[in-house]
Amino acid sequence: MEDKNMFSLRGDAHKIYLQLKKTSNKGRSFNSIKKLTEIDEIQNFYKSIDSRTLEKIYYRMIKEKNGSGTIPIFVSSVPWLFFLFSRQLQQFLFKEGSLLWVVFVFVYISILTIGVILHFHEKSWAAVHIEIIQDILKERKNKSS
Repeated sequence: MEDKNMFSLRGDAHKIYLQLKKTSNKGRSFNSIKKLTEIDEIQNFYKSIDSRTLEKIYYRMIKEKNGSGTIPIFVSSVPWLFFLFSRQLQQFLFKEGSLLWVVFVFVYISILTIGVILHFHEKSWAAVHIEIIQDILKERKNKSS
């Protein structure tokens, strides 16, 4: 069963697999896949940096990956803010049959969803950079041994 439009609910790893399979079936080089050339560009850039600086970058990336960030703080603190002002918020949103609450809920859930997606997207890119830097540092250490 060939997937014409590459739609998959299995996540990015499976989408990359499908893209690799499609490229292979067409007899094209994997170097034509933007997601792989992007990794090459990142690797080549980090290889051009001296090991001491690369270690500092590595530590910074670890901080970024493990840091809580503003989005989780937003996710956990905004509901408390709404709770503190719940009476005033209810009076404002539900006054005289107003549908303002629908707009409020839609906007809040949209912002929350986009924020969470961005947060995990940023964490995953930090993990990619960390792995690339670790590989380069390990390779340099093995060459010097």
